[in-house]
Amino acid sequence: MSSEGEGGFHMVDVSLITSSSRRAMLRTQDDVRIEAVYDPPRASVTDTAVVVAHGFTGSADRPAVRRAARAFAERGAAVVTFSFRGHGRSGGFSTVGDREVLDLSAAVRWARELGHARVATVGFSMGGSVVLRHAALDRDTEGRADAVAAVSAPARWYYRGTAPMRRLHWVVTRPTGRLVGRYGFRTRIDRRAWDPVPLSPVEAVPLIAPTPLLIVHGDRDPYFPLDHPRMLAGAGDAELWLERGMGHAENAADAGLLARIGEWLTRVPGPGAPEPPRG
Repeated sequence: MSSEGEGGFHMVDVSLITSSSRRAMLRTQDDVRIEAVYDPPRASVTDTAVVVAHGFTGSADRPAVRRAARAFAERGAAVVTFSFRGHGRSGGFSTVGDREVLDLSAAVRWARELGHARVATVGFSMGGSVVLRHAALDRDTEGRADAVAAVSAPARWYYRGTAPMRRLHWVVTRPTGRLVGRYGFRTRIDRRAWDPVPLSPVEAVPLIAPTPLLIVHGDRDPYFPLDHPRMLAGAGDAELWLERGMGHAENAADAGLLARIGEWLTRVPGPGAPEPPRG
């Protein structure tokens, strides 16, 4: 799983209008087709588009992802959701956070093609690691993010300190596990090991400033304990929300939290400004 060549892309738009949404197939810089959905803003409150990066085994059409998209749209933003490679109707194979940076870059650039001057990214779990690395690697390109939120993200690679992560490593690294991923979770996983090992999330954080960064994590996350968000927030200039009673990723994010994240993404406070309202 190589990280080289992260950056550019070209797009083939075969858009389909259904209701107010637009579906498209994007093509990444390494020539993978990525399904994406654009939901225009419900009101002209902001020029921001929010790009949502789902967790491992998710997709653009999963109920938790659609629920997050609706919550962000209610804050007045346009929303782009997409399926990472190896997920949903996208092509290719999942590299579990490595080349997915190219998928996110294609989605961000599509949002700018659609006329949005400001594009914020929010990622959950694996998607959280991707938005952090993307913000560090694409900060000087048209694929850059103007604000970044990482929810339930790992700080470091190869973590096996919890039972769910040990099961995930089995799915990713073993032939039988990859069959379970393909037929049980509808996720096609690349059998090749990372070469080279990509920049880790905690190594990416110091490179993100001055882009505003929010780290969100639940105190009941069964995958990554609280040392992960604290390590991420301590590595750079980031705002940290530790959410009481929250579990893991998009499935555990309730309506109130999604509303607060949407508010932060669309109206990031400047230095010295008060935090967005909670509750």
